[in-house]
This record gives sequence, C-alpha cells and structure tokens, in this order.
Amino acid sequence: MIDVLAEAHDVSRIYHIGDQTIVAVEHADCRVCAAEHIALQGPSGSGKSTLLLMLGAIETPTSGELRWPALGPPDELRPQHIAFVFQRESLLAPLSVIENIELPLVLKGATQADARAASLAALDQFELAEFAEKLPEELSGGQLQRVAFARAVAMRPALILADEPTGQLDSETADHFLNIALPLLETQGSALVVATHDARIAERMGKRWHMMHGRLETKQ
Repeated sequence: MIDVLAEAHDVSRIYHIGDQTIVAVEHADCRVCAAEHIALQGPSGSGKSTLLLMLGAIETPTSGELRWPALGPPDELRPQHIAFVFQRESLLAPLSVIENIELPLVLKGATQADARAASLAALDQFELAEFAEKLPEELSGGQLQRVAFARAVAMRPALILADEPTGQLDSETADHFLNIALPLLETQGSALVVATHDARIAERMGKRWHMMHGRLETKQ
C-alpha cells in the first residue's frame, strides 16, 4: 500500500479584502503519495501558492477537508515531515548560509554536530559549499533559491512543497540544478510538489496538475 502524505477533499480558500471577495482555490481535490514528483502548473494568480500553503498546513481552508494520513496531525508536520521552498527569499538575514540550513535541523531534534554535517553535505551536493559562511545579502536571487532548496533537502522530509524554486535561474542553470536535485530526492524518497511556469521542469515530473482561476485539474 502506498502511503498518502497529504490529501484535500473539496477544499476552497476564500479571502475577504475590504469589499472584495477573492476565491483563491475552489473545490480542489488532490492527493500526494510517497515519493511522487508533481508539477503544479498555471498562470500567476491561479491559486497555486495558496494550494501549496494549505497542503503544508500553513493556510487553513475556508471549507473542505485536509488530511495527512501518513504524517500525523497538522501541528506535527513542520519541520518533522514537510519542508517548504518559498517563492520569495526565506533565509534569515542575520544567519550565515550554513546556519540557515542548520536551524530547522536543530529544531527537528538533530544535535549541533549532526546538523552541521548534514548542512555541509547538502551544500556540497548542490555545489554551494563556497557560500557556507556568507550572509544571505551577499548572494544573488538564484543562489538564494538554490540554498533554500538545499535546506529543504537536508531535512530529508517526506514531502517538499516548492513554489517556483527555479524562477530566478536561467534555463541552463535550472536544468543543472534539477539534474542534482531530482536524483537526491529519489534516493531519500522525498515527494515533491513544485509550482512552476516552466514547461520543461513540468515535463520532468511524474505527474502534472493544472490550475486556472482557482480550479484544480489533476488528471495528468
């Protein structure tokens, strides 16, 4: 039996801003199973980011049901089982690159020595070792994205939810990045749901979901 990591049943998310009502996600049904790699495609504003946030228990649905059968209750999902790679820069400015990777590992229960070893290994795997002692402000946007993904992989989570993780990388760098990332995820058995505008990235995932105006299509 395949472990179901996250599933949504008839989930909607509605925001009320002043007199406006914004339906970000409408009646979505989906399921993420262990080790699956899924591309979530759709134009900007279609609801991709909101769906990722709900799957990771950061956003609460207005209606419908979210469950994490193989992972546990929502308050135990992060950082134990689910890691996020946000679209915007998410590294803590006062900490060095390696300290940013170590922090969630320590919060997860690792010793300082084990967290340092795992962080160094992740930086080396993603060809980022030269940036270990630098502060986030010293890195480019693309480098920050790669570090954020390395931080997620270092945690060896059951599920990574990534929002446009290659958005600031050129095509060649994005391809090289995926050539490193995907085999690592397969080796450690981490599932991946990645929101992306890049059709070439989507083609490398095992499944493709599509969103339009808050509506999710998961047949592919």
